[in-house]
Amino acid sequence: MPKNTFIMIRKILIFGLAVCMWSCKQGATTTESPATSSDSTKTADNVPFPDFGFMVPGYTGPVFKLSQDYPDSLSTAPLPGFFKIDYKKDWRAYLDSVKAYCFAGNTDVNFKVEYNKLRKWYHMPWQHYGPNGREGFNGLTQEAPVAAYQLAPTQTIDTSGAVAVGLYNDVAGYTIGKVWKHHYAPDSSNNVSFKNGAVLFKLLFVTLPEENIAQQVPYLQNGIWWDAYAATNFKKPLARHKAKVVLIQMDIMVRDDNAPNGWVFGNFEYNGLLNHKNKWDNLIPVGIMWGEDPKDTTNASNPKPTKTIINPKLVETIINPDTKELPATHLGWNSRLNGPVDNPMSSCYSCHSTAEYPELTPMSPLFVDSLRVKYPPGSPGWMQWFQNLKCGVPFNTNAKSMDFSLQLSASIQYFKQWKETQGGLFSAAYKPANRTMLLKTTVGSKKPTVYPVAFPTPK
Repeated sequence: MPKNTFIMIRKILIFGLAVCMWSCKQGATTTESPATSSDSTKTADNVPFPDFGFMVPGYTGPVFKLSQDYPDSLSTAPLPGFFKIDYKKDWRAYLDSVKAYCFAGNTDVNFKVEYNKLRKWYHMPWQHYGPNGREGFNGLTQEAPVAAYQLAPTQTIDTSGAVAVGLYNDVAGYTIGKVWKHHYAPDSSNNVSFKNGAVLFKLLFVTLPEENIAQQVPYLQNGIWWDAYAATNFKKPLARHKAKVVLIQMDIMVRDDNAPNGWVFGNFEYNGLLNHKNKWDNLIPVGIMWGEDPKDTTNASNPKPTKTIINPKLVETIINPDTKELPATHLGWNSRLNGPVDNPMSSCYSCHSTAEYPELTPMSPLFVDSLRVKYPPGSPGWMQWFQNLKCGVPFNTNAKSMDFSLQLSASIQYFKQWKETQGGLFSAAYKPANRTMLLKTTVGSKKPTVYPVAFPTPK
């Protein structure tokens, strides 16, 4: 597979979500030391990060606002209550508590987090850039295509895809702020390690037509629909228009010093057939994982699920067995945790373990032709993606860890690409005269490709 194709796949699949404190300190250097700034950097530090990159031309209504006032110091508040729950023994209570923490103050304002009066949440900067960049209604980025029958046996549409928005609590926002302290010179020279107590979550939607949802994916009836300026046909990702997208999945990541590898992952799936009065209560836990079960090398997957297959041999993944609560789902490789729009030959842990800068490793060996042949599923080479990597340790020794945050990895990558293309300060990217140049480089064509796009004007 050509290098450019691999980079595009990685961008599409990103989005977008388990050692002790000693291991993190041994394996990573936090980004406490800011990069040296020049006069131009100091100027750029005062320029806000872009809110979004794509919006309906001529639209004058409310738009997405990037939450970017990252804290300069760590919170001294007690850890959330779910840190007292043993996630291995009482996984359901743990996941329900994490969900409640993420939703508090956010569901009332439809996740316009700048209006949350209970606690601060933040977005990752530089998700606006590139053909899959952030749109202006709800800050959704274009993620992964969704194959036919991936979501349900009745799903025949093969052109849909997933769009998503990720949010970070104040502890996670502190680390983002350290990496991006200098807006024109992000710190990419150190391994990153999020602090104990960091919580990350992502809401994922699919671009299925509302009028066909009952026939295509019955459990998405009675759904939560958002506006998006996105490509409803992921085979034509540049053809954006205003559309309705429906919630299907929520991913969570919790940075916990008591977890064997430093992170706990969780996943939820929407089931509108439960018909709860509060629709957000229809998000049901799929499961939890805190490791990769690296000794389990059996090659098995369930890409077109008619039932959920649980692997009882896994000791670092727990899957919800209640078939009345959840529709059939494919899970990940040999039933490791993964959500309905995720790769059935991967897992939450394996994808996020590749978060590094520069991006030297694909999220799966299946994404590169030479690796697909060299590392068949279950082989020692394949199992590199299913090792129990510690928090803050890079997947590739020639890269720096972004501590399981694919969005953080992508943010620096996108910034570097933009800088090489544009030069100058951020404002240059918003000027209409530079718009064609931006799209030409982003798309990679020899001739400029112009498609509807609107950048916010710096104030």
